[in-house]
Parts: sequence; C-alpha cells; structure tokens
Amino acid sequence: GFTEKELAAAFLCRTGKNGKLYDVFRNRVLFPLIDINGAVLGFSARRLNEEDERKYVNTSDTPAFKKSKFVFAMNIAKNRDDDSLIMCEGCMDAVALHQAGFGNAVATLGTAITGEQARLIARHAKLVYLSYDSDGAGKNATLKGIRLLEEVGVACRILNLGDVKDPDEYIKKYGAEAFKRVLKDSGGQIDYRLK
Repeated sequence: GFTEKELAAAFLCRTGKNGKLYDVFRNRVLFPLIDINGAVLGFSARRLNEEDERKYVNTSDTPAFKKSKFVFAMNIAKNRDDDSLIMCEGCMDAVALHQAGFGNAVATLGTAITGEQARLIARHAKLVYLSYDSDGAGKNATLKGIRLLEEVGVACRILNLGDVKDPDEYIKKYGAEAFKRVLKDSGGQIDYRLK
C-alpha cells in the first residue's frame, strides 16, 4: 500500500540500474531501531553472507530517523535501576549482552558517537562502561566517547576485553560471569589515556 517514493524515503528500497526497486536489506538479518518511546524508526541489517562487501547496512537519515540522535536498545536499558549503561558499537554486541543478562547494554551503531547521543545517555545514566571494538576505530571512538560523556556529566569506565575484539565475541568465548568480572575490573579514563 506504499508508493515507491514513500519506500525510498523510508530507506527500505532503492532504484537499481534496471530502473526497478530493490530491497536495501536483502539477504540480511534485520534489527529494528526502536526509539525511547517504542516506535520503530528504521533498521540495522547484518550480512548473512560473509563475502558481502558491507558488514552492516543501517537506515540512512530519513524524516523519521536520525542516526546521530539514536542509541540502540535505550528503550529497554532506560528501565534499569542501577543508573549505568554498557555502550558498544553494534547491535550484535548489545543483543549478546542482553541475552547474557546485561539489560543495560546499548549501541551507537558504529564508532561515530555524537553529542546528541551523549545527551540522551545522560538523561538515563550516571556511569557508562565503554566497550567499543579493540581496533583503531574503536580506540578512537572510546576517546571521543570519554570526552563527550564527560561534557554532559557522565562518568566513564573502560572495559578491557583482552585479546577479544568485542562484547559479542567475549560472551561467546568466556560467558556472563567472566564479563561481570571485566565490568568490576574496568579502569577509569585516565588509566585508559595513559595506556
């Protein structure tokens, strides 16, 4: 019942070289991007075929969705009582942590944390455990996250996952109890900067 123009504006379809519409999220697992009030604004889609060029395809900015203002799983994490969040890069990390019992996990859908995201987080947490990937982009995002979160009055602790790339992989390899120890042993931003 939607027009081609509406489907394109919602970033669900694009026009291919043959002039016909194609599904932007074809052959991918979709995660709904749900805002803090429970409305689905878009999707994050992970490739099923590891040979596909792009690992993730996220809804581009649309009239309803602005990635720079969105934090994945905040609609669930905001209901926690402990005033802390575990901030990851991607949906799979947050989902894995939720499945392991860490209902305060959220994700920024990549390493581009923004001031708008930091302000949203500040409304729901006093402490954030940063758990970005261990690669160069993740390290840069951690430093930027520390700066932006401190500007809005949120304390930061940084998780050391050792030789493991991300929280999803860590949970699969070591389990929830080990992750609890990582949270307990997390360091402050000064130690992280010195390292």
